[in-house]
Amino acid sequence: MKKLTLVFLLLALCTPAFAQESQIEKATNVLNEIMQTPDKGIPQDLLDRAVCVGVVPSELKGAFIFGGTYGRGVLVCRVGGNGAWGAPSMFTLGAGSFGFQIGAKATDVVFIVMNPEGARKLVQDSVKLGGEASVAAGPVGRSAEGATDAQLHAEILSYSRTRGMFAGLSLDGAVVKQDRDDNQRLYGRRISARDILIGGQVPAPPEARPLDDTLAKYSRKGGQPFARV
Repeated sequence: MKKLTLVFLLLALCTPAFAQESQIEKATNVLNEIMQTPDKGIPQDLLDRAVCVGVVPSELKGAFIFGGTYGRGVLVCRVGGNGAWGAPSMFTLGAGSFGFQIGAKATDVVFIVMNPEGARKLVQDSVKLGGEASVAAGPVGRSAEGATDAQLHAEILSYSRTRGMFAGLSLDGAVVKQDRDDNQRLYGRRISARDILIGGQVPAPPEARPLDDTLAKYSRKGGQPFARV
């Protein structure tokens, strides 16, 4: 555990400290590039049904004796679960894997949250994918007609893009953590991911408009309403 923590720390220190606006812009570019090739993108019917979308632009992967990943991402949900795309929340994605390997590569990671229960799990301070929240590698193409039963019933479907190649990705074991510091810098106050994404009362900052517009362009109105607590 100590070794894994050290890997995450070293990778975080090696990752450029981009401003939130830059991360949002990078996430927007990733989605545009992926969805401009519909035969090799996220199926339209799945994106229509998604309640949230997360993007980690250029997740840093490194390996030396044992491997690890670290990336900063942007998560956006539909207002109320089934409305327009709303305000973004910042998060980190980390995972570790043992293996005698040396090397590094940057990978874009995209995941779509298919139901309100999956969204509620993601807004916790920390959640382990594949354990606390079910996740599966997502199908690729114009439609999800050939999706497996596991994909159709997963709370989260995940994808990766490396060197232009886009495919389903297993995020089993990865840990999503809310980045309170980045959210504070973005909104100018301490605010929880739950208030931003589930509460629906936080207005999206101007820099988030291109990301929301991109999601609206490639997805019809859909989703499922969040239950009021």
